Amino acid sequence: MSVQTAERVHKLQSHAQIIDGHFDLLLDVEIQRSRGRKRVIETDYLPAFERGGVKTIVAAIFVDSDFLPEMGLRKALNQISAMHEEVKESSDKIMLCKTMDDLNIAREQGKVAFILSLEGAEPLSNDLSLLRIFYELGVRLLGLVWSRRNYVGDGSFFSPVREGKKGGITEFGVRLIEAAEEMGMIIDVSHLNDEGFWDVMEIAKKPVIASHSNCRSLANSMRNLTDDQIKALAARNGVIGMNANNFFTADRDEDANVQTLLNHVDYIAKLVGVEHVGLGLDLCDDFMKYVSPESLQHMPRKPFDVVAGHRSIPQLTTGLVERGYTDEQIKGILGTNFERVYQEVWK
Repeated sequence: MSVQTAERVHKLQSHAQIIDGHFDLLLDVEIQRSRGRKRVIETDYLPAFERGGVKTIVAAIFVDSDFLPEMGLRKALNQISAMHEEVKESSDKIMLCKTMDDLNIAREQGKVAFILSLEGAEPLSNDLSLLRIFYELGVRLLGLVWSRRNYVGDGSFFSPVREGKKGGITEFGVRLIEAAEEMGMIIDVSHLNDEGFWDVMEIAKKPVIASHSNCRSLANSMRNLTDDQIKALAARNGVIGMNANNFFTADRDEDANVQTLLNHVDYIAKLVGVEHVGLGLDLCDDFMKYVSPESLQHMPRKPFDVVAGHRSIPQLTTGLVERGYTDEQIKGILGTNFERVYQEVWK
């Protein structure tokens, strides 16, 4: 790397409002707190966020299949409670944000901002009234499904499984999407099957995101988006967060690395424009010990992150510089593209 490139990367890392649009840290935080620990985020995560220049984390609420259906609501609320307790304990360093004003305040005060998202609507079961509760607790992004069926629709499995006919968005799902948009929640189509995706494109009225999905043309996983889906999402002014998981990055493990991840950025930029690209790294290496055997059986091969944690985000910035993106384009990819959607949808 040349001195000029290094200086430019350092400047970008210092000034960009870097957002990771999808991170499952609450799964770990809730478990660690149940074992008596406190300030888990400050101790275990904040150093990497700071080293990587991360200003905002979208913290996903994910419930493993082992707890469904009976424990879905409780586990989700436990994770939200853990987040609120962490903010209380580390109030000088982190902040839970519900509005753009909150994000700006967190940045002015030098705090890492956290935004809550629901990864799969299982905690709601088929009770639409619970959506308001989650909104009041701070949830601002709604991932409709994980890679399984729920009351909203069908998920896209990591690899083909034996199943009956796939379905689109259910009657409950239609009402949920409409209610979420009315409240000011962003609809997230990552993990949704193709049939459901196209239903969302007809139902949703506001920008839609795919918080952690890549391009199916480059890595042939149902979890990735087809060219037509990318075009449809971009036409709605949406954003796609680049996923650092190996089997969403390349079809072969030996090809999965930072450069192949950046190939997905290039592909979307050429197809619909760089303003529709963000980061949704979905870093999972540290969480695999919690994933149930039932969930693992739907994965095509052993997963790993092609980015070595949040501290390695400067590698991505360097790659974007070397591939010829302008500073403004890189800032968009690193965060402001997602901010555009937040600004438009949130109330």
